[in-house]
Amino acid sequence: MSENTPTAALPVAVVGAGPIGLAAAAHLIERGIEPLVLEAGPAAGTAVREWAHVRLFSPWAEVVDPAAEKLLTPTGWTRPDGTVYPSGGDWATQYLQPLADVLGGRVHYNSQVTGVARAGRDRIVDSGRDEQPFTVHVEHADGSEERILVRAVVDASGTWSTPNPLGANGLPALGERAANGRISYRIPDLMDPAVRQRFAGKRTAVVGTGASAFTALAYLADLARTEPGTHAVWVLRRGITGSTYGGGEADQLPARGALGLRAKKAVEDGHASALTGFRTAAVETEGDQVVLVAEDGRRSESVDQVVVLTGLRPDLSFLSEIRLGLDERLQAPTALAPLIDPNQHSCGTVYPHGAAELAHPEQGVFLVGMKSYGRAPTFLAMTGYEQVRSVAAHLAGDLEAAARVELTLPETGVCGGAGLFDEPAAAQSDGGGCCSVPAAPQLITLGAPGSESSSCSTSGGC
Repeated sequence: MSENTPTAALPVAVVGAGPIGLAAAAHLIERGIEPLVLEAGPAAGTAVREWAHVRLFSPWAEVVDPAAEKLLTPTGWTRPDGTVYPSGGDWATQYLQPLADVLGGRVHYNSQVTGVARAGRDRIVDSGRDEQPFTVHVEHADGSEERILVRAVVDASGTWSTPNPLGANGLPALGERAANGRISYRIPDLMDPAVRQRFAGKRTAVVGTGASAFTALAYLADLARTEPGTHAVWVLRRGITGSTYGGGEADQLPARGALGLRAKKAVEDGHASALTGFRTAAVETEGDQVVLVAEDGRRSESVDQVVVLTGLRPDLSFLSEIRLGLDERLQAPTALAPLIDPNQHSCGTVYPHGAAELAHPEQGVFLVGMKSYGRAPTFLAMTGYEQVRSVAAHLAGDLEAAARVELTLPETGVCGGAGLFDEPAAAQSDGGGCCSVPAAPQLITLGAPGSESSSCSTSGGC
C-alpha cells in the first residue's frame, strides 16, 4: 500500500507467529481488523519447536486461545484432551501450525522485522506524529527487503532469542564469547543422540537457580545413572537455603515441586556438586575444557560444557525509533511492571491486565506476551491471551471491552517453569514418543525454557 492509503485501511502488524502472536491475529480478525503476521522463522511456533522435547506445566485446556479455537473449529479441528499436558512439539504441530494455516496468507514466514518507525518521522519529531502510520522494515530469507505500512504494531516476538549471559553483572563474562563452542544457553535435549554424546561421561557446569537449571540437573542426573563419569557442577550466585529447591511436596503444582526434589536428589546422590556464592566474572580455556572464574577470584573445577540458564531478556533493538515507556529495572511497560515484579509476585498472583497497562507514549504500539514482561519470569500463556484480547478491543475502539477483565485464573495460578512428571502423569501424554526412548532421561515438562517460571515458551516464544 502507498503512503496515501488511509491509516484506518491499513493492517495491524503482528510480530511473531508464536502462541500469543497467532492469538492476537485471531482476536483482530474477530474484531474485523486485518492482521499481518511477520514471523522470522520458517513455520509457526519456530521458537516453541526448539524446545519440542519438553512439556508445559499447563494442560491443553489452558493453552488454547478462545478466539483461535473459533477459527479452528469450522475446519474440523478438535482441541486435544484438556487434561493432557502438551509438549512443545505437540503445541506447535497440533495447535499453532493449524492455526497459522487457517490464517493463510496473513502469515508471512522468513520475514525478520529489523525496524519500526512512524512513517516520515524519526524518534525526535513531534509534529503530526500520531496521525502517521507505522513503517515496518522487513528482511526476508532471500536477502530482499521491504517496508510495509501498518496502522499499529503488536510485538509478540518473545524473548527466546536473547538469553541472559553468563556474567553475574548482566554482561557477558570475560572470555564467554571465545568459549562459545563449549557454552550453551538452552536445556540440552539428551534424547537427541548427538547432544547426548556431548554430555555423556563429561563434566558440565549448570549456571542458574531457577526451574530451568533444576531441569538440566535432573536430566544430567538421569544420564549419570547410565553413563559413568557424567557429573554436573551446579553454579549458584547465592547459597543454598530451605527455599532453594522450591515447594517440594507442598507445591501447588506437583510437577513443579517434583522437579525441585529431583534437583535436590541429584546433589544428595552425588551426581551434582554445588558451587555456592559464585558470581562468574570470566571464562578461561584450558585445552578442551573451561574454568569459570568468580568475582572474588575463586575458580571452578575444569568442565567440558557450560549450560547457562539465567533467564531471558527482550530484544528492543528494532524498536529504537519508537517511543517506549519501560520500567528501568524490568524493561516492561511502566504501568505493568509493578504487577509482575518477581520480588513481589509469582505468575499466579499477577493480576490480569490489558491495553491500559501495556500502553506506551507511542500510541498504537503494544508489546505483548513474554516480551511485555521484560526480564520478569512470571508470564503465563493465559495472561498473554487476555492481553491480546484487550489490545484487539482497544484497536477496534471498544474501550469498554478493552478495560474489562475476561480471565479467571485457576486456583493454582498455573505457574510454569520446568518440572518433572512422575511416571503415571507422563503416561497420560498422547504420543510424544520421547518417553519410550531407551535409556533416555525422564521426560521434562517446561513452560518457557530459560524463563524460570512461565507456562509458555518463549519461546520467548510467546
